[in-house]
Amino acid sequence: MPAKSTNSDDGDRELSGAAAGASDLAARVVSSAAHDIGGFIRAQREAAQVSMRQLAQLAGVSNPYLSQIERGLRKPSADVLAQIAKGLRVSSEVLYVQAGYLEQRPHSPIRDAVLAETAINERQKQVLLEIYDSFCRENESSRPAAAPDFAESAAILDTETSLGEQDD
Repeated sequence: MPAKSTNSDDGDRELSGAAAGASDLAARVVSSAAHDIGGFIRAQREAAQVSMRQLAQLAGVSNPYLSQIERGLRKPSADVLAQIAKGLRVSSEVLYVQAGYLEQRPHSPIRDAVLAETAINERQKQVLLEIYDSFCRENESSRPAAAPDFAESAAILDTETSLGEQDD
């Protein structure tokens, strides 16, 4: 007959079970993120009609490593994502957002045009977008408070005029 466990043993098991549960959750989150970016890369590769071997060569990674990325077994670094983006001829920002390295930025026609431009490289696109964002932030902070509309101004003027007439 097995020895009866003490209450402290049960508490230790519960704590180690909770820790294992937390680490399992973290592993699932990382695995899910890796799988999401892998599936996205595979979809982009297939849409571009590029073989896995061709993309691996263009990105400067091994064919087995790219296969592991696409299957969600590995999460690529930002550098590898940039090389894959170059090989797929997509913006590295798109892959960074998909992988969770960057937050999604609000869409704008200017941002979309810069990202779609093929005459400049990825670094130049990022610099242009950083400058554009800094101009937008600067203009937002220097905007004056909204001026009252014409109807409000006329009402204020009428009130002041009528008050002035009462003083006479």
